[in-house]
Amino acid sequence: MYKTFLLSAVLFSISTYTAVINSQEGVRLGIPVSEEDLSQFDLIAGPDGNGFPSGSGTARQGKEVFDVNCAVCHGANGEGTSGNTIIVGGDMQSEGPPLRTVGSYWPHASTLFDFIRRAMPAIAPKSLTNEQVYQVTAYVLYMNNIITEDVELNATNLAGIEMPNADGFIDRSDIQ
Repeated sequence: MYKTFLLSAVLFSISTYTAVINSQEGVRLGIPVSEEDLSQFDLIAGPDGNGFPSGSGTARQGKEVFDVNCAVCHGANGEGTSGNTIIVGGDMQSEGPPLRTVGSYWPHASTLFDFIRRAMPAIAPKSLTNEQVYQVTAYVLYMNNIITEDVELNATNLAGIEMPNADGFIDRSDIQ
């Protein structure tokens, strides 16, 4: 028993000493990131229109891009293949649990643009060009009866799109 205790004490001392020595070297995780590398992540497009890239697109153009890149998950008409892929329909005023879709829940069209630009298609995020993102955004807005098929979305007019649920949120930005 004494040998087991002595062996445990020695092993504990060695591991503690090793941990102290390694902590003095600092944490060695990852590599330094350059400003150029960081710029690739600067993709935020805000509801005020700030941060939109150049480009444009209509719903007519967006249908082609949607059919190839989006319909596999979101369905041919935005009906989705599971609960979280439904992007058309919904009613926030319904008696039952509301179906939160682009047309019924999202307060800003810029949120749709920003999400598509950074996260879609799910199997290849950030693979769409800016033109394609404008086109798909226009098509999804068109499917939700928010814009007409020939409206050309661009950096100038996207922030001005009036969403059905724009006033559906309570501003509590005063809470810290």
